[in-house]
Amino acid sequence: MPPKAKYTREEIVQIALDLVAARGIDALNARNLAAALGTSTRPVFTAFKNMGELISEVYAAAMKRFNEYAKRSTEDTPAFKSVGMHMILFASEQPKLFQLLFMSEIERSGSFEDLFARLGETSGLCTEYIQRDYGLNEKEADLMFRSVWVYTYGICSLIAKGVCSYSEAEVSEMLSLEFRAVMTLVLSGKAFEQPEYEKGLSQEDFQARFKT
Repeated sequence: MPPKAKYTREEIVQIALDLVAARGIDALNARNLAAALGTSTRPVFTAFKNMGELISEVYAAAMKRFNEYAKRSTEDTPAFKSVGMHMILFASEQPKLFQLLFMSEIERSGSFEDLFARLGETSGLCTEYIQRDYGLNEKEADLMFRSVWVYTYGICSLIAKGVCSYSEAEVSEMLSLEFRAVMTLVLSGKAFEQPEYEKGLSQEDFQARFKT
């Protein structure tokens, strides 16, 4: 009969998640986790086949925590903007987990489609909010979400890596400016037009037009 584990799988995952949140994914190994548990490594390998299985569970737990941030609401803030504000808050308060989810090679995405698929419920919520609150169709809402998400991701990355810091007011203004820019493009009716350099003009010539 195998030895009875002192900790359940769920408890080990939560302690491992806290370890990663404090020290980063590189700190998650059997020795460090055993020290955090206050035991030998036996409970870890009783509950999990190997560290790879545990890391996958920690990744899922980190994504759940991210989604909990994204679903928070802020009074007097549009729903879609609130998601962006809380995504940035997550990067500020949980920088190591943001790095795990979006800045590591553990879950490398081959394309934007793969990345957005990993966002799961957050992606769906955002496009739903945009269609509901701004009267855009599904294609327009998807463009809005992708454009603003990439911009927001850039801010998050700067914060998570400690490159820059922003006040809540600065973040609010930055997101509003980006949103208005994309909305202006969508409402112009030109958002899905073929780029000029694809209309018989080489990309080099197209770019040359904007050189001073």
